[in-house]
Amino acid sequence: MEKGDKVWEVFIQKKPGLAFKHAGSVHGYDKKMAIQNARDLYTRRGEGREIWVVETTHIVSVPLDQADAFFDPSIDKPYRLADFYKIPDGVENI
Repeated sequence: MEKGDKVWEVFIQKKPGLAFKHAGSVHGYDKKMAIQNARDLYTRRGEGREIWVVETTHIVSVPLDQADAFFDPSIDKPYRLADFYKIPDGVENI
């Protein structure tokens, strides 16, 4: 990678109303070049309707050493579970 060349993540929308999906990465000096490279690489056969590019350095994620705590299922909070609540006598169960 040359000096000034950046890595961009590419997201493609196949049809209007559908979610954007990650397609891969491209290199480019600026956003215009990144869009052109993404178009040339990922939509050659009309696979996409719209393209987003995001500079990789702008993507934020949970650090791996904190992932366990971040995704803890909180089993210590039973009120979050459906079976915590008891149906009172006399109420019909639908």
